[in-house]
Amino acid sequence: MKLLESQPPEGWSWKTISFCYRITKKPRGLAYADFTTIPFVPMDSVPVNGHEAVRFSLRNISQIASGTYFEKGDILLSKITPSFENGKQGLAHNIPASFGIASTEIIPLQSSTREADNRFLFYYLLHPEVRTALAGKMEGSTGRQRVPERAVQAFPVPIPPKPEQERIAAVLWKIQRTIETEEKLIATARELKQSAMHQLFTHGLRGEPQKETEIGTVPESWTVAPIRANAKLIAGGTPSRSKKEYWEGGTVPWVKTGEVDYCLITGTEEKITSTGLENSAAKLLPKGTLLIAMYGQGVTRGKVAILGIDATTNQACAGIIPTNEKVIPLYLYYFLTFSYDRLRSFSHGAQQQNLNSELVAGFQIAFPVNDEQREIARVLQTIDQKISVHERKRATLQELFKAMLHQLMTGETRVNGLDIDVREIMDSVNGDIKNE
Repeated sequence: MKLLESQPPEGWSWKTISFCYRITKKPRGLAYADFTTIPFVPMDSVPVNGHEAVRFSLRNISQIASGTYFEKGDILLSKITPSFENGKQGLAHNIPASFGIASTEIIPLQSSTREADNRFLFYYLLHPEVRTALAGKMEGSTGRQRVPERAVQAFPVPIPPKPEQERIAAVLWKIQRTIETEEKLIATARELKQSAMHQLFTHGLRGEPQKETEIGTVPESWTVAPIRANAKLIAGGTPSRSKKEYWEGGTVPWVKTGEVDYCLITGTEEKITSTGLENSAAKLLPKGTLLIAMYGQGVTRGKVAILGIDATTNQACAGIIPTNEKVIPLYLYYFLTFSYDRLRSFSHGAQQQNLNSELVAGFQIAFPVNDEQREIARVLQTIDQKISVHERKRATLQELFKAMLHQLMTGETRVNGLDIDVREIMDSVNGDIKNE
């Protein structure tokens, strides 16, 4: 059942947003100059993915060149592309004042009747059908298109009785709050991993004295050597896109740099045929091969991954395969993860913005004996497993949120008979304000 085509349950009705909500306007008698500081919300402080609370800073009016007036508790809806399509919106319930100023690319909305709940509309506006339909009404030049205020005001919204609106919002809020808990656990585990890598790769596990090397301080017994001393690099390749027989019906996994992202690769977006493999520079790399992104947009260059399957890669990736047993691949994976910034800076010559096989082969790494390498890799792998558990929980909860958002907004699932204490939301909001 599509949301915008659904028949409202008994007691519900379809209204336009303007029937129950209004766009907040600055009162005529209000003078910003009368206030020492005013909460200011720039666009990058408006959350995404269902997060509610906006971030803000307290600024003097002389520090604010322009902006949109809003009031405490308002929905702050981004109207410009691509922020709108990305679901960028927040609730201004946590600002320490009765009003604030936001980016000029924000539409502030608030209930205009006692029968409408701001948080209910906040979640309704996150529904993919709503976003898609409103995005279709954008106006303006390419790259600077905006959703007109009148389009938002004229857009339909289902209106259940107020107590049911509050319960619907409470259910979605509880799911979102649990998602945020998982995100905090993921962030904490990632911080732990960064701290652990720094400790392990500078002090080791044996408590031995340290020595200074060209790549920094390492334990005294460790060896420092270029990658080429213990491994070989194998470049990838791309079969001709003009040859259908190289791609159609392909069964050979083909890795792109975007898939090299600190992970175990067990599947690929694209596959090539055996004919494409035989007639290109692509090479089949065995399971367990360490991959490194040689170039790519943004932060891609320098990232690593491990093949969990036999696969080929494009020419922007390189495979690293040990030539002896001195360096264990999983240890090297974590060492290069730790060395990301140094590896990227290695390619920052006057004309060289990408890595290449020669640069990577000459990259210096530090390593202990195999037993200590295994122990270090095991510690970091345990942290990665913890991160993975929380990421899977987050993904499951996000899918639950999407399903419940649709079912609750269409009335397929009703909550009017459930005993839901909506005061928990207000207690949490008050806590957010105190902690801001």
